[in-house]
Parts: sequence; structure tokens; C-alpha cells
Amino acid sequence: MTRSLIAAAALALVAGAAQAKVVTKVVEYEFDGVKLKGFVAYDAAIKEKQPGVLVVHEWWGLDAYAKKRCEMLAGLGYVAFAPDMYGDGATAAHPDDARKMATATRANAKVWRGRAEAGLKQLKAQPNVDADKLAAIGYCFGGTTCLQLAYSGANLKAVVTFHAAITPVPTEADAKAVKPKVLICHGEADFFIKVEDIKAFREVLDKAGTKYEFVAYKDVFHSFTVPGADKVNIKGMKYDKAADEDSWKRMLALFKATLGK
Repeated sequence: MTRSLIAAAALALVAGAAQAKVVTKVVEYEFDGVKLKGFVAYDAAIKEKQPGVLVVHEWWGLDAYAKKRCEMLAGLGYVAFAPDMYGDGATAAHPDDARKMATATRANAKVWRGRAEAGLKQLKAQPNVDADKLAAIGYCFGGTTCLQLAYSGANLKAVVTFHAAITPVPTEADAKAVKPKVLICHGEADFFIKVEDIKAFREVLDKAGTKYEFVAYKDVFHSFTVPGADKVNIKGMKYDKAADEDSWKRMLALFKATLGK
């Protein structure tokens, strides 16, 4: 069973009956001449405009896991849009390929932020979205991407990251540009994220007066929200049910406070 299928199967029960009214579709768009294939999910039974949530994928690309998270949010009354950060809907099954795509995207600031901003634009353009109530969440590479959006001054109410890299460390100007409330959900045992980088990251945000919360889960590793992460055979990646559920609840509480839902 592939990693995507493992994640999708494990999350299916979590989404539950809420999927019954959920509509999903592929959204084709472009940035800087590159064709992108995003994914949107929403509850068609809700007639009024709904808060919108950008859901940015892991380094594996826009796979079944990111799409399932969109469906879960749609079942809760949000319009969720997952942008394509690699182009043409590309995904990776092997970590080496994922690493190459993520590294190439991160290496070009114009492309990295530009594709994230293009995804946010597509979310805002959805006819059932309340453009004044927007949030962005991301997993691993996607969480770091959401931080980049926040540093760009994007008009968001909330940003939530799950096991995200926090480098590059923001500049003072980056931190001062942050408008949303930020929730960082981190595994304390995640050795992919250096302690000194966390310290530098928090020092910049603290100095700028950025509104953020940093939650570190004891004895929890990288990819703690991803069922089946243990089966990828990468040391340091492990699912943790308690941390997954707690971080999701914290996200929803932040949404209630900032999006009114």
C-alpha cells in the first residue's frame, strides 16, 4: 500500500459522515506561466458564504492526505483549497524526489511565495468564500509555506503549522508584517528541526510583538499528524494520535476565535 493510500484510509474514519454533503473538484490555474492543479472542497448544502482555509501540502505534493484534510474542513463548514506548489499536480512517492521538489521550490523566493499567493487568490475567488475570513494551514513543507505567506503580509486571520520547518528564520521586517494569529504545532522530539533555529525564530517574533503560540508535544516526532508516517521508513517520522487530535482541536479553537466559526 502506498503512503498516500495509507494516509487516506486512516483518515477516512476521522472525516466520518460529514463527507456526505462535501463536493470536491480540481481547480486549474497558473502562476508565472506554470500550470497548477489545486483542489477545493466545500459543503454544497451551506448557502451562505463560508470562511476559507488554504491547506498547503507536505513535501510529497498535493496528494490524498492534503485532499482529505480539505474534506474534513469542508465537513465542518469551511471552504478548503489546497494549492499546487509544484506544478501540474506533481507528487512524489520516494523521499528523494519529494526532497528535490521541495528544495527547488524553496530555493526561489519568487516561486515559493508566488505560488502560495496564487493559491490564496484562488481560495478568495471561490464564490462561496467570505474573503474577509481567511486562514492558512500547512503540514511540514506546507507549514513553512504558510509562514512565508504570513511574512508577506497576507490578509489572513489565522495561520497554523503542523510539524513545519521554521527556516528560513524570519527577518525583523518579516515578523512585523505578520497580520494573523499564528499557531505552531511542533513535535519536541523532531530532530529535523534544530533547537537553535527554534530559539532564533521565537526571538524574532517576540521582538516584533507577533501574536503567536508555540506548542511543543513531548516525545513526539516529525509527521505526527500523518497516519502511516511510520511506514515510510524514514527515521524520525512517526504518527502520534494524541498530538494529532490535540493540534486539530487547537486549530479549530483558533478558527472559532478568529473566523467566528
